[in-house]
Amino acid sequence: MDIFKLDNTYDFVSKIPTAVKFSVLLIVISLGSVIYHGGPNWGVEFTGGTEVQVNFPQGPEVKFIRDSLETQGYQAEAVQQFGLASDHEYLISFSPKVVSFDQIQDFKEKLNEVITTTPEFADAQIQRIDYIGPKIGKELVQKAILSILLACVGILIYLVFRFEFGFAVGAVIALFHDTIITVGAISLMDKEFTLAIVAALLTVIGYSVNDTIVIFDRIRENMAKSLQKSFPNIVNEGVSQTLSRTILTGVTVFIVLIPLFFLGGAVIHDFAFTLIVGVLIGTYSSIFVASAFVVYWRKRKEAEKVM
Repeated sequence: MDIFKLDNTYDFVSKIPTAVKFSVLLIVISLGSVIYHGGPNWGVEFTGGTEVQVNFPQGPEVKFIRDSLETQGYQAEAVQQFGLASDHEYLISFSPKVVSFDQIQDFKEKLNEVITTTPEFADAQIQRIDYIGPKIGKELVQKAILSILLACVGILIYLVFRFEFGFAVGAVIALFHDTIITVGAISLMDKEFTLAIVAALLTVIGYSVNDTIVIFDRIRENMAKSLQKSFPNIVNEGVSQTLSRTILTGVTVFIVLIPLFFLGGAVIHDFAFTLIVGVLIGTYSSIFVASAFVVYWRKRKEAEKVM
């Protein structure tokens, strides 16, 4: 099924300067949000401490939840809504200094007491209580960052062997572009950076590079067939010929992600949100960011030959 005719060539290269400005703006906003919030909003898996997920029949004010816990001697590190507003679920985090591992049993009893004796919390249910030590949390932060960097390095090595060096660098730049903007969207929405988010980011990297490779394959085929055409025209042809496939793949993914986002429940909500943003940005970067660098790299290479 072709949404766009294969013999139609669309001029994507001429839009690259505008796309670069748009990408720079998104990256600046993303980095600005992360800096403003003092870094990612690390979940309890990374910071260590105790995290409680509570479901309320009706959503009480965050301040009321915090004050009710403080009266029992438990000062919450963070209280935030989890998932959709209609779920009335909250994540309540406590630092290891407030709730240590030895105090978990007493904490469970006190928490149950607060919930059962507070009228505003009537029929509330504790979904889960997780405790992670601070040492493990630091190790998970390092491993999460390392896993993303190793994924990018592995992809770079693979693409260097499959394509020319400029193609490989363009693909990896697009991956960093996608990761930064997706993390920025998570920061702007003040969502917790959890292991599920790391898994979603790695999925986004895989999706984006797959999309980029399909476009690069077609560009390489056209380079062999169209020796007399200019490289920008070859890039336009390659992107245009794969445009139907790119859009149909994205639509198919969204058919799955949209129901997950709205109906998947609080546990899967942030994972689906990350994938939605990542797939949108990944599709855009495959067409403009990765291809833009290849055009720039080829122009520079041709200029060096003339010199």
